[in-house]
Amino acid sequence: MANEAPWRATVLTIFPEMFPGPLGHSLAGRALADGLWALETVDIRGFASDKHRSVDDTPFGGGAGMVMRPDVVDAAIRGAGGEGPLVYLTPRGRPLDQARVRALAAGPGARLLCGRFEGIDQRVLDAHSVEEICIGDYVLSGGEPAAMVVMDAVVRLLPGVMGKEASHAEESFERGVLEYPHYTRPQTWDGRAVPEVLISGHHERIRAWRTAQAEEVTRQRRPDLWSRYAARDRNEG
Repeated sequence: MANEAPWRATVLTIFPEMFPGPLGHSLAGRALADGLWALETVDIRGFASDKHRSVDDTPFGGGAGMVMRPDVVDAAIRGAGGEGPLVYLTPRGRPLDQARVRALAAGPGARLLCGRFEGIDQRVLDAHSVEEICIGDYVLSGGEPAAMVVMDAVVRLLPGVMGKEASHAEESFERGVLEYPHYTRPQTWDGRAVPEVLISGHHERIRAWRTAQAEEVTRQRRPDLWSRYAARDRNEG
């Protein structure tokens, strides 16, 4: 059953002006304009108690950089409202995968906490049982680009956003493998021809070719995915 209210993203950030950013364009932007999802930004600085709207301080134990204060972040979380899990975007989080994206899309929304500096005081993360998610093994300047990645991945799965629901099923990660290669006109380009099977009109052969291509590219490029996929097939066989 579809949610009565649109899926809602509540983003807690010290840079609310960064949103919607890229999400205001293409599929996500049209869906936002059409009310298929909603976006709210919460300025964490608005919950600071001093005239300078300070949100950070030096770390206990020494070290470089600054840490976002637990009292300010706590006040922002409590004042923000919103629905769904509270997610902190951080390099040390659980890797984001398509299964988690589907689960988020099935819920009422998500509250996305964007850190800056060296991160957020651990005590406030523990106090709110925050879910930590990572979008890749690299470091960004802040959580805002990662939050946009999460929202883009979720929004495209919401009902009515994409034209053909069937297209989801063949995308990378949906079946546990990467996607097969695609071709379009012209049939021959720069001396390179489209694989004959794709112009054969034989649907079973095309499906078999695509499956084989998806498996091969996964085996070559993502041995971690291939191991899980192969193990699953052995268990189901």
